[in-house]
Amino acid sequence: MIQFNNTLSYAETATAIAAIGHKRTVYVEGDMGSGKTSLKTELCRIYPDHIPVVIDGTRMEIGDLVVPMFDKIDDAGIVTYAINEAFGVHLNKPMIINIDEIAKAPRPVQNALMEPILERSLAGRKFAEGTIVFMTGNLTTEGVGDHLAAHHLDRIVRIRMRKATSPEWVEDFARPNGIHNVIIGFVQEEPRLGESFTDVDLRMGDTSRLSADEYKVKLDELNPYIYHPKAVGRNGFWTWRSAEAASDILWQELPRSITTQLLIGTIGERATRDLQAFMDLADDLPKMSEVYSDPLNAKLPHTAAAQVMVVDKALATIDFQTIDNWITYMERLPRELQAIFVNTTRKSNYTKSEIVHNSAAYRDWCTKNHMLYSKDVA
Repeated sequence: MIQFNNTLSYAETATAIAAIGHKRTVYVEGDMGSGKTSLKTELCRIYPDHIPVVIDGTRMEIGDLVVPMFDKIDDAGIVTYAINEAFGVHLNKPMIINIDEIAKAPRPVQNALMEPILERSLAGRKFAEGTIVFMTGNLTTEGVGDHLAAHHLDRIVRIRMRKATSPEWVEDFARPNGIHNVIIGFVQEEPRLGESFTDVDLRMGDTSRLSADEYKVKLDELNPYIYHPKAVGRNGFWTWRSAEAASDILWQELPRSITTQLLIGTIGERATRDLQAFMDLADDLPKMSEVYSDPLNAKLPHTAAAQVMVVDKALATIDFQTIDNWITYMERLPRELQAIFVNTTRKSNYTKSEIVHNSAAYRDWCTKNHMLYSKDVA
């Protein structure tokens, strides 16, 4: 019997849209905060000459799409339609159009959006050749109001994008994009942060005999961090989107009391408590100012977790002035830690790529360690 996996990864989803999105509209469903709308960024990397456009279905009314415009043909009065500039049709260039939250839009708006979704046009004006249209929304089972009629679903390609696992998120997003080292370390220590609530449901087993209180206790035991539609009172929770927001908070280095309240309002109380316990590991970290100014004598972390954290902090904070000294310090760390740094810098989406690849010390390290000096194209 053929076994079907009913989800695609982020990269697989982007590949699918890139392949058929100019002819067929893909509707991407996935957990909240899992990176669905950021697919446009990956698609722009594949198609750098396309113009990205995001249309938020929840903010649309019929009059936001097209409005009547009076005109004449041979002295006969007619009505044509002016179209919303946000769609970019007037640019006459291929676009990547993400229609977000369409399943939460009012039904008349859903009906009106079927023209760009199905015909690659608006008010009869065709989009430029090669324009890609895709839609994004939450899972219906999340209970946040997503619904499309059956005849609409029959006209599109519907797929589910799974959440990135914790290792995938760290390697493919967090390290290349300067996420705070404490956030990265916490994610590596707590794999449940990368779970979907549907994963938790599978592990719950038979709950038919549980009372409401027993159900809540078991749910909290299995995963107290993430969104679950049946987790009553869990107003803050961990998603990959809120993890990025928590990183922004930590980079501000505010007093602990302020940081705590900001984190609770971002990732929830339980995740904040456990994250702050993990933050105490930071006491074993050297100050980066010391690393960059005195790389031969700056403190070396004692624990493996702290060593990874200092590498992650360097990935996020190096600049043209500090990269060479960082390489000097890095060579005092275990080889596997050096490999984490270099392998991350070779990724095509690493945001400080220009800094490292213009460093003489970095090139010397690659030569000494028999690594080809070139950026990763993957």
